[in-house]
Amino acid sequence: MSYTTLVLLAVAGALAVDLVACRTALVRRKAFWTAYGILAAFQLLVNGLLTGLRVVRYDPAAIIGLRIACAPVEDLGFGFALILLTLSCWVRAGRAGRAGTRPGRR
Repeated sequence: MSYTTLVLLAVAGALAVDLVACRTALVRRKAFWTAYGILAAFQLLVNGLLTGLRVVRYDPAAIIGLRIACAPVEDLGFGFALILLTLSCWVRAGRAGRAGTRPGRR
């Protein structure tokens, strides 16, 4: 399976968790996109450094070939899926933790 196929599955899975399983709908919030933009900038910095120095190499046959800061564009998809999945589960767990409490009680 190619890196591109895997990233498409990862993004689709993370979106399904966010929108269907956890019902957090973070992708519809400005705060999520702001946080993701900040994280993506640092991801590009680190990925660009690692791939530019050839610490990490990718099989050209497994990627579509488009690169941003020396790293395959697919890396942004994996970063997106990781951030979205983590935050969706975090928000869902926080909601579940508060569901059994009443105002004024702990």
